[in-house]
This record gives sequence, structure tokens and C-alpha cells, in this order.
Amino acid sequence: MTKNMITAPGFGRRGFLQGTAATLGGLGMGSLLGPLRANAQSPELTMWWWGEQELPGLQAFVDESVAAYTDAKVATMLQDTAVVISQFQTAAAAGTPPDIQYLWNGIYHMESAWLGYLKPLNGLVSEDTLRASNPTILSNFGGNTYRLGWYPLPMVWYYNKDLFEKAWLDPEAPPATWADLLAACEKLKTAGFEPVGGGVQDGYWSEWYMSHGFVQTLDTVGEAVELFIGDKDFREPRYHEHWVRLEELRTLGFLNKDMPSLELYPGIDLIVAGKLAMGPSAGSRLPADSTATNGRIGCMVMPVFGKGKLAGKPIVDMQGIGIAEGAKDPAAAAAFLEFLNTPDRLNAFHRITGWIPSSSRFSSDQIENDSVRSMWKTWGESPNITNVTNLMPGQFYEQAAIPTGQQVISGDLTGEQAGELAAQVAQEWREFNPDLVEKYQQWVVDLSK
Repeated sequence: MTKNMITAPGFGRRGFLQGTAATLGGLGMGSLLGPLRANAQSPELTMWWWGEQELPGLQAFVDESVAAYTDAKVATMLQDTAVVISQFQTAAAAGTPPDIQYLWNGIYHMESAWLGYLKPLNGLVSEDTLRASNPTILSNFGGNTYRLGWYPLPMVWYYNKDLFEKAWLDPEAPPATWADLLAACEKLKTAGFEPVGGGVQDGYWSEWYMSHGFVQTLDTVGEAVELFIGDKDFREPRYHEHWVRLEELRTLGFLNKDMPSLELYPGIDLIVAGKLAMGPSAGSRLPADSTATNGRIGCMVMPVFGKGKLAGKPIVDMQGIGIAEGAKDPAAAAAFLEFLNTPDRLNAFHRITGWIPSSSRFSSDQIENDSVRSMWKTWGESPNITNVTNLMPGQFYEQAAIPTGQQVISGDLTGEQAGELAAQVAQEWREFNPDLVEKYQQWVVDLSK
């Protein structure tokens, strides 16, 4: 399990949501090449997919699966990152969508469901397969599920075990509470190491920090939506506490000094290189990073400060796949998705990509890398929660989620002022997007279960 995976969940997606309100009002878009027509003798399907960009080897898995499938001919197309959403929505609006479409989590596919471009999978795919695939609660709307899970993106905090040992910290017992974290940071700083951080220049660290910190203030995933639609307020201390805690780390001098000048992944590389002790990362980096350090990278849940019911739970994002409302043969498309979730295909996914399929039918006993197997038992096989930042409206992401983290780290905002900014941006979004607010109000019913 030594595949070198380059994982960039969230990169390039937010731009797709600029103009979402206009999209809901109507898409005056031209047509793309439509799917191959099915025939009675041998169904022909088209599948548009993405993921080779972040999971090398996925192309080989798709090719092998298509070649091995005998019940239909499947023509596949790997999409460019920049057009995954827009290309599908353009084709769907023109009545020429692919039968099967790759789908990111949360608002990234729910917008297409609201537009009527995705078919609910209930009744098409077996309930067993649907549930086992772990599509996450963010795939549900109006009692329907619109995606199958395909492969997971565990959201972890890395820590360097060698630096822990040199600072007289137990490398097998990372800090679990905020008090533990501050104590560990003090020991690391005293030993001459930069305790915690990463790179925030491109803004993505701010999003990841919200994924780990903001969720600690919530009792349900739906509570995050209530903040966007105005039922709750970011100015309440509990809902901006994660930014106050970030301010505390800056004030105490625990953040790495070059954090403002580094981008997300070079910041993570500092932990792997032994130049930084702790910080957010993606679990899908672990096979390569564990191999590079001979197993000296540990994974932990962000230390707990919040009192919300979701605090302290492992976070797993999920890439997925679904069926277009305009699919020419939905039953044939569903049968192919069932095929991808057979034990043989799930094992092949791991064999070819070196990574883990999302389905609970896959046994982690097949994972050879000890660090990855240990991580997956905590994040994948124990109770976990989804990534709530996938619920953010695009305007909130660009004008609040990204700049708040950057400006708290630079000292230009306090944690309380970050809450004020978030409340202001959420209010502006509501005023300009009443149609979307109505959809979010309906969505919160599914998300609060």
C-alpha cells in the first residue's frame, strides 16, 4: 500500500458555486455530446467520472471494471476538475446527460438534485448496497438519497511521533482535550519545535480548520444550516469559539511562523519532514507519508474544546457517484453501480489504487500498512461524522470561511470579530438568495435526523 496519492479535496470546487442562485432560476446553456443510446440487445451506458487527479490508479480501476462488465457496454470519460459540475449541469439542462455521474459531497451535488438533474437512488439501487456505501447524510434530501459512496477522505490531524518523543510526550497518546493540546504545545515549544499549524496562504487550511473546529460547537449537522439560514447566529459565543481558540494558539506563539506564506500542502509536508509537530491533514495522504517516515506519522482527532454533541468524533468526507435523471436506462446504470460494489470490485479497488473503497463490505484486514489500518479502524469503522463545510453556500465560503482563518492567524481579526463577519456574510447571502434559502430550510429536516 505505497501508492503516492495527491489529495486535494475542495480544490477548485468552490468556483462552481459562484452564480448558484442564477442557475436555480434557469440555465441558458448549450448542449454537449450526449450519451450513447441504449438498445434492447446490449445496453450502452455513459459514465462521466473524476478522481484520477487525487487518487492515481482510479483510471486503471475504472478501465478494468468496464472491461470485466458483461451486462452492458460502458463508455467512460474522465472529467477535468474545473468542469465536473458545470459540464454535467450543462448536459442535463440540454437533455443529454451521462447515465452515471461522479458527485462530490453536500452542496456540490445537492444543487443538481434541486435542479432535477439527479435521480433518487432509492428503489433503483438495493437498500443494502446504498447503506453499505456510506454516502453520508449530506446525500439525503426529501427522504431520498442521491449518491452512492465511492471512496473516503478521512479528515485527520497529523502529528510527528519523533518530535513528540524529543519533547518528552507519549507518541502513542496524542492530546485529546484542549488543555492537553496547550500543555503539549508548551512542551514542544520549550524543546525548540514549532507546535502546530500548517500553511494558510491559499486559504484551504482555514476551511479545514472549520471542518474540525466549527463542528465541535454543533449538536447536529443540521445546526450548521440553521446558522446559514438565520435560525441561529454566529455572534453567539459558542458558534465562533473555534476562531477564539485559533486566536489563543496565535497569541501563545504556538502556530508556525511561516504559516501565512505557505500553502496547504507544503504546510502538511512540514509535519512529515519533522519541522512541525501537529496540524490538519487528509487521511488519504497517509500511505505515502507513513512509508516516507517509517510509520512515524500519527493520526488524531482534533483535541476537544467544544460542548456540542459532535465534538470529538472522527470526520470522514466521501466522494460519490449517482445516476442522472435523464439517464436512458436507469436500471442498467443501477446494475453497473451494484457491480462496482461487489466484493470482487471492492477488493480490486484496493489492489489497484492502494486506497480504501467506501463500502462497509470491504474488510480492513486486507490493508497491509499498519498506520493506515489503525487510522481506518478509528475513522472508517467507528462512529464518525461528515464534513459540515460541504454545506456552506459559495458566498459564505469565499467571504467568511477563508478570510476569517487567515485574518485571525495574521492578527487582523479576533475570534469574536470573525463571528461578526460570518454573521454578516450569512445575512447578505440570505438577502440575495431567497430561493436557495428555501431549499436549505427543507434540507435541514434531513440533516437534523
